[in-house]
Amino acid sequence: PAVCHMTGFSIIIPVKGINDYLRESIPHLLALDYQDYEVLILPNEEPSPLESAFVDERVKIIPTGAVSPAVKRDMGAEQAKFEYLAFMDDDAYPSLEWLKVAEKTFTEKNPAALGGPGMVPPDASKKEVVSGIFYETLVGGGGLAYRYRPVPEGFYVKDYPSVNLIIRKDAFMEIGGFDNAFWPGEDTKLCLDLIQAGHEIWYEPTLLVYHHRRPTYRGHFKQVAGYGLHRGHFAKIFPQTSALPLYFAPSTFLLGNIILFFLGFANPLFWQVWGVLLAVYLLLAIIDILSRTRDLWIAGMTLPVLVGSHLVYGWRFIQGYLTPQLVSKLR
Repeated sequence: PAVCHMTGFSIIIPVKGINDYLRESIPHLLALDYQDYEVLILPNEEPSPLESAFVDERVKIIPTGAVSPAVKRDMGAEQAKFEYLAFMDDDAYPSLEWLKVAEKTFTEKNPAALGGPGMVPPDASKKEVVSGIFYETLVGGGGLAYRYRPVPEGFYVKDYPSVNLIIRKDAFMEIGGFDNAFWPGEDTKLCLDLIQAGHEIWYEPTLLVYHHRRPTYRGHFKQVAGYGLHRGHFAKIFPQTSALPLYFAPSTFLLGNIILFFLGFANPLFWQVWGVLLAVYLLLAIIDILSRTRDLWIAGMTLPVLVGSHLVYGWRFIQGYLTPQLVSKLR
């Protein structure tokens, strides 16, 4: 129907229920410096009574039942009336210029999809900042820092997370939307489907959203573990985008530590080698962390989080790689 091709943006946000993150996000969404857009919020149940902040002709609440975020996004896309589908997580909110930047970039670059950085919000807690710095460092995030902090120039990418991903509706429908067998990781599969269909994805550093990190260390490690498990599985079944050296690095680090430790019993020289390699790794990590924060408490907390994250990710990556079939559980 022609209504699908109205120029504008349908912002699609999957949620379990109306939460504090969404209450923070809604005023930002409704204040966007743009004319033609709608906000589709997809909770499990119809909220009652609806809070006044959500009462606006641009906001639609679409109850979905208890289904995965991927299914919710597909349901949102089905009901979207505009030409572009702007996917965002409930724990994120956009910058004022978000849709203006998107429109300009689509016009100039003409890609099928756009991704932009998800930055730590300016008023985030220290634990969130620690989690954010882990992802932003080269040692921690393995060169994917551009996803979390703007870099000077845009470029084409083959994989992008759905916290800040805008796609032409016709390209989205052409590839059949999200593959609902995967969660997390459905965004990786979507991007692979786009690339294989001959489409391009452009990373635009000025396309900004603010994305909360996990506010507890337990939450952070749980998230990292989930990423590792799914990336390990994807490295096996979708090697085109997931069998990259950077994804194997944490597992190599984990196994290297274990192997050198045990070899040391046969010859103490291995312990010396292990000590030197570990010292170099920690030194590089400290330099990397200090280049991103001058707060010594944050820097001190980031180091154990970085090391722990590599070990957790490395172990779960191996598990994912060796698992014949992953079953995504609803959290």
